[in-house]
Amino acid sequence: MSNQYPVTGAGLGLRRSLLEALSSADDAVDFMEVAPENWINVGGRFGRQLREYTERYPLLCHGLSLSIAGPTELDWELLKNIKQFMRDHQVRCYSEHLSYCSDDGHLYDLLPIPFTGDAVRFVANRIRQVQDFLEQPMAIENISYYAAPQQELSEIDFLCAVLEEADCNLLLDVNNIYVNSVNHGYEAENFLAALPGDRIAYGHIAGHFVEAEDLLVDTHGADVIDPVWRLLDSAYQHFGVFPTLLERDFNLPPVDELLAEVSTIKTRQKDVINTSPTNADSDQCELQT
Repeated sequence: MSNQYPVTGAGLGLRRSLLEALSSADDAVDFMEVAPENWINVGGRFGRQLREYTERYPLLCHGLSLSIAGPTELDWELLKNIKQFMRDHQVRCYSEHLSYCSDDGHLYDLLPIPFTGDAVRFVANRIRQVQDFLEQPMAIENISYYAAPQQELSEIDFLCAVLEEADCNLLLDVNNIYVNSVNHGYEAENFLAALPGDRIAYGHIAGHFVEAEDLLVDTHGADVIDPVWRLLDSAYQHFGVFPTLLERDFNLPPVDELLAEVSTIKTRQKDVINTSPTNADSDQCELQT
């Protein structure tokens, strides 16, 4: 699947608590992202405020509860609502996590899939079903995980195989690569270099919590740290500059501090563009044996 970025520049996740504070953000933010589950069928004041934002900024949707790798039937009612929401707000791209979060009911966590060939085929088939229903490509996000049950494939082999089998795009979460590299003892740069750059739709960057020297927790509740910024620079060097969004879900700082991190994304994008004339090196998946 050839990739064309749905947006450009640097974005920010739109949270209800930020609706007032971001009203004067203007060109400090190039695009925004929402979890559709938090906004579907929302009317009244919040609905009007959301409409004001979607008329000002390109919008992306990042799903929370589709449970794309879950054992139960896909939630077609949710997908119908997402499809309508995307039409109503001219959403440029829909993404979900490469994980599951439900069984008989919602588990309220993003749980790891077994890295097996059977799981590749299972989840790829479900992704294809969603893409067919939405009538557009979707992007799948590499997640942070803290256990790897029944592992037959490495994380990079598994991710690349799913992307290829499903013929879908990648939402590249740079912080998740860094977190997993510390927790599971691999080189983040090697993981990054093995990704299929031509499948990147856009990227995420975020902060995390240091539980221990060898245990990081992906929280989206802290500032981005320098090693993660440097990994983002590396991603731009490998694949060219791609649209990148700052995720911050709690412990929200004053909006000026949030916008300063968005500005840092823009600065790093410009630095790469200015120093890399060709600005392209779309490495393909090289599965490790």
